[in-house]
Amino acid sequence: MNESFHMPKGKLEELIALLWREEFKVLGPVARDGSVAFDEVRRVSDLPVGFRESQEPGRYRLGAGAADEVFGVVNGAGSLKPFFFAPEETLLELQLKQRTFTVSEVPPAAPRLAFIGARACDLAALAVQDRIFLHDRFRDTHYAARRKDALLIAINCTRSAPTCFCVSMGTGPEATSGFDLALTEMEDHFVVRSGSDAGDTIVQKIALTPAAEEQVVAASARIEQCASGMQRHMDISDLPRLLYEEAENPRWDDVASRCLSCTNCTMVCPTCFCHTVVDVQELDGNMSQRVRKWDSCFSLEHAHIHGINFRPRIRQRYRQWLTHKLASWIDQFGTSGCVGCGRCITWCPVGIDLTEEVAAIRANRSKH
Repeated sequence: MNESFHMPKGKLEELIALLWREEFKVLGPVARDGSVAFDEVRRVSDLPVGFRESQEPGRYRLGAGAADEVFGVVNGAGSLKPFFFAPEETLLELQLKQRTFTVSEVPPAAPRLAFIGARACDLAALAVQDRIFLHDRFRDTHYAARRKDALLIAINCTRSAPTCFCVSMGTGPEATSGFDLALTEMEDHFVVRSGSDAGDTIVQKIALTPAAEEQVVAASARIEQCASGMQRHMDISDLPRLLYEEAENPRWDDVASRCLSCTNCTMVCPTCFCHTVVDVQELDGNMSQRVRKWDSCFSLEHAHIHGINFRPRIRQRYRQWLTHKLASWIDQFGTSGCVGCGRCITWCPVGIDLTEEVAAIRANRSKH
């Protein structure tokens, strides 16, 4: 279904109610602790209606926006990642019985999730995670169980934050794939497109009418204005070669002198998937659990193996992160590990900007 539809803002309440009746747990951006994160949404008033955020390197604030604007907040620290790749989960249980042991997989809790208000960059990030956990050599059964029945309702961006650079990465501001429905917010209505059979069904159940041509044109103009007004850009034309050739560029020392190695950037990144696996044993020795937890290549322990640490300095750890994200990830998975959401810039305590670092490396590149 390629047709666009008109949805009055009052219908959003009906859409949320329909999803709950269809036995989805509905999640959307919810104002919490001075930011927004995906959380349970029962009604439109749970969404950050009338809010806008201001963000820049190392700074994020929620403030007042237009009173009738539902999705005025571009994004917060929270992405879709933790709902599919859990921050901590038990994978296996090993039980000792009569001088032998049994191993059993612990199935994950996998409720049917419906997300409303996902941005184009988050859909692009989810596609990257799918490539790693579903379509690589080894399929992750826990990720697959959570991903299987997810329903995704995107909101196209009609404004960008100063830290956004999705246009450079080709991931936004308009959702072009990976959604069931895509909404563009106007003053008193949404322009809606369906991207799947599930989306078609929803359009029919809430009885949406075709959008007028001028409504479609106006919605497209807002998205285009958002794209053309984006303040941050990153030249990716010579990546990954640039980062491979500049492993000894002096800029790595410069950024290391500012980096706290705090792991914030990797925690808020919607694609980072570093993790560790630990065995947790019961005191009586009869049962052990294998637990997977988020980790970060910025943590000193992450590179510690067999009595040595092969990345003991922050310079090495920052270089590893940026080079993997923008270069070797492409070699491994056929896509960049960055979607241009800008979260790592906003939530870095000292405001390190990876677009600035790449530009500086390019400006100071060695003679080869």
